[in-house]
Amino acid sequence: MHLPDPKDTLYDIWLASRSPNAPNRVQLAPGAQRPLTIAKLSLAGQIIARCGPGFFTLVWGLHPIRTLIMLALNVARGAFPALRGYSQALIINEVQSSISSGSFTWSHLLYLLGTEFSRMVLETAIDSFATLNENLVYGSARFLIEYRQMEQQLRLDVPTLSDPTTRDLLHESDLFVRSFAQAGIGGFGFGLLSPLDFVRVLTLLSELASHVFVLSSLTAATPSSGTSRTTQLYILAFSLITFILPHIVAWLRCPDSFNRYDDGGLPYTPQEARNAERQEKMRNLAHSDPYRPEVLVWGLGPWILQGWSKARRAMLGLDSEHRGTSNFIGQMDLVSSVLAQINFNFADLMMVVQNIPLMLVLQQSSGALGSLALYRNSVQQLVFTIRQLFTTTRMGLQSIFLMGAFCAAMEIEPLLAPKEDDLVQYVSHERGMKIEARNLCYTYPGSKQPSLSNVNFKLEAGERLAIVGHNGSGKSTLAKVLLRILDFDSGELLVNDVSVRHYNPHDFHNHVSTVFQGFSKFNSTLAENVGIGFVDKLKNTKAIEHAVKLAGATRIVESLPRGLKTRLDTAGADPFTFPSLNGSTENDTWASSRSHQGLSGGEWQHIALSRAFMRAHRPEVDLLVFDEPTSSLDAHAQNRIFDTIDDISRRPSGDRTKSVIFITHRLSTVRRADKVAFMENGTIVEFGTHQELMRRNGPYAALYRASV
Repeated sequence: MHLPDPKDTLYDIWLASRSPNAPNRVQLAPGAQRPLTIAKLSLAGQIIARCGPGFFTLVWGLHPIRTLIMLALNVARGAFPALRGYSQALIINEVQSSISSGSFTWSHLLYLLGTEFSRMVLETAIDSFATLNENLVYGSARFLIEYRQMEQQLRLDVPTLSDPTTRDLLHESDLFVRSFAQAGIGGFGFGLLSPLDFVRVLTLLSELASHVFVLSSLTAATPSSGTSRTTQLYILAFSLITFILPHIVAWLRCPDSFNRYDDGGLPYTPQEARNAERQEKMRNLAHSDPYRPEVLVWGLGPWILQGWSKARRAMLGLDSEHRGTSNFIGQMDLVSSVLAQINFNFADLMMVVQNIPLMLVLQQSSGALGSLALYRNSVQQLVFTIRQLFTTTRMGLQSIFLMGAFCAAMEIEPLLAPKEDDLVQYVSHERGMKIEARNLCYTYPGSKQPSLSNVNFKLEAGERLAIVGHNGSGKSTLAKVLLRILDFDSGELLVNDVSVRHYNPHDFHNHVSTVFQGFSKFNSTLAENVGIGFVDKLKNTKAIEHAVKLAGATRIVESLPRGLKTRLDTAGADPFTFPSLNGSTENDTWASSRSHQGLSGGEWQHIALSRAFMRAHRPEVDLLVFDEPTSSLDAHAQNRIFDTIDDISRRPSGDRTKSVIFITHRLSTVRRADKVAFMENGTIVEFGTHQELMRRNGPYAALYRASV
């Protein structure tokens, strides 16, 4: 993993935060809660200093005016509970006074009721507007953070993602992104606190101050109260204890109950469901390791990011196409929210009014029932607010470390990407790609046995190489190294006399086409399964039909109920079912109501070959790599495929324009190759033409005679 100076990186600060407090303890698991210690607080401070300004500047730049309004309204909303209690206390006091005196002053009572109704309308309108404003700010920030995460995920290559610590870092980065899931909906996503939820601290502090002010006013000793200041403080202390004690008892009985949060969940409309499915499909492609080789080779990153972005923006209501509808819905939501909240507040007011019968007991007392209700409510809310502040602080510490993981993850550079000073632009050759391997060695992470050991061979431009050998001899691993899916540990790999490490992998992949032995099966239409081989032509039916014809799959298409539009059943290869990969909503229905067509192993192999032929015949492609391309095909289909490979690798004049490497266990096809590499125990033990190796009468000759 390419990182700056370890002493100054966010990566090392994040890594230090996972260290245990006691010696001989294992490192904290990714996502685990960091303990509240001086050392952890110091690390959190460093992360805030490094990430905080940039992150909040980023958020501020999205909607500066709306963000300022959000901050101001969060402070104002903190005073609402105290104002509500004071207004309702005045009403109760007026009713108590009227009953006690036997003289009803209806005008004053109606005035107080009107004032309370106006307060409810104003409070609800402000609260609803604040919620809508927050949703827009949060939604924009959430989309930006998710977009950057997706963008970075698609940049990373297989060797980078193979590092366990990097995977832990990306896991915590993903938790940070997911913490935005419920922002603006009145809850914490996945039991986490997103940085934007810190604005709620302003509300809590404002609410805390307002309740303290109310309680200090109510407990102030006056000559008419008949009680001393000390007595009032005792009453306040007793009230606080009686409200706090049940929470302490509940915590002692079940400490984990304070760590549980409801993720909630909102039902989707059919359109939202389609967008959600499309968005998750693209996310699955970006994050799934089995798809990674083909995502890299076919250069699917920008296409995946674009498809996810379109669906995600629609899900968040940020799509300009639905802006007018969203504004109208927002206005209707505001009205309905105001009416619903008024009903709720009336119910709340009625619950307060239920205390009025108590005034019969208090008629001879100097205390006012409204003041008593206000006092009791303020004490209760004070305890609740303190608990919320404690919870927010505890969750906030964890959120800081997750933010550090996100920022550190954004600094990771793909392991295969060359440094800027070493970068060499790939230049196509007329005859194809020249490849030379010198003492190549590679060991999979965590393995003690090398998969490749001192591999040497030379392939001239335009030549064809067959790689053969027993299972587990390293053939597929060598193919992935040649395709720059995997890096090698030592040795040299020269492409057109330039070290392959000087090429940008994305640039290099533009000049190759391949069929992997474990090719991907996408739970989508046949056209899309083929078209992703060259996404620029994904919607070009003629290009797809041409690729299908080259792969000999025309009869398969004709036998399907909807031809190229038939949705294929992956039979468990892809656990999700999603709508069109290209974002089309034409004839979209719920995925569960669609009929999926199953294919045999040979038919799927034809689809994989069609995918490779989408690009293989193009002039910029210099290398074709086929890993067991005909393992599930009969002899006639196999010969047709190799004839096609021979045709597309030549000009009409017969001159070769592409180098071809194919891995096969069917040695009858080896005669088509110019050179043969026989692999055993991760190395090439024999290399030469078919005739030369047969004359040597070595392991290749023995395997060949046993197979034909």
